[in-house]
Amino acid sequence: MSRALVLLAPGFEEIEALSVVDILRRGGVTTVMAAVAPTLEIVGAHGICVKADVPFEDVEEEEFDALVLPGGGEGTANLKASDAVIERLRRQKEEGRLICAICAAPTILSYAGVLDPDQHVTCYPTCIMDLDRKAASVPVVADGNVITGQAPGAAMLFGLVILHALANEALMHRVARELVTDVLEH
Repeated sequence: MSRALVLLAPGFEEIEALSVVDILRRGGVTTVMAAVAPTLEIVGAHGICVKADVPFEDVEEEEFDALVLPGGGEGTANLKASDAVIERLRRQKEEGRLICAICAAPTILSYAGVLDPDQHVTCYPTCIMDLDRKAASVPVVADGNVITGQAPGAAMLFGLVILHALANEALMHRVARELVTDVLEH
């Protein structure tokens, strides 16, 4: 069974984190929400308090098939400021495992140096200047071991694309049908 680690830092974009967690868990992926903060209760960008499963330091050395970074301006800044998160991203890349970031969080991938020179990404439009490359103006980009999402509106599609990468296309479509969403149709 695949395992995914979703990092929550104060100011994270709630819909981007929780949509992915929900979709992956519906698809049978063991999904752990880890707090990159002194407490398990993390307040998101819109005042929603989410209780993480574990502190990041308790699982940072474990192997996960996917590492997921939700965006949010403050959440992204807090993840970027964590040396442990940056080191974990670099190890994830070295191991050839999936790295996923949405909204402002793809800028962390540039900062950490985990993108290949020709790898394509997307991100929130106002964050493009913080990337070391051009960004595609599409909801989700999957390129090699990196999946990026553009904004909160792409959160469900982003989660489904991650599920596809961790499982298979049939399971992704089954979960999408159960959610009664047409995001895969566009």
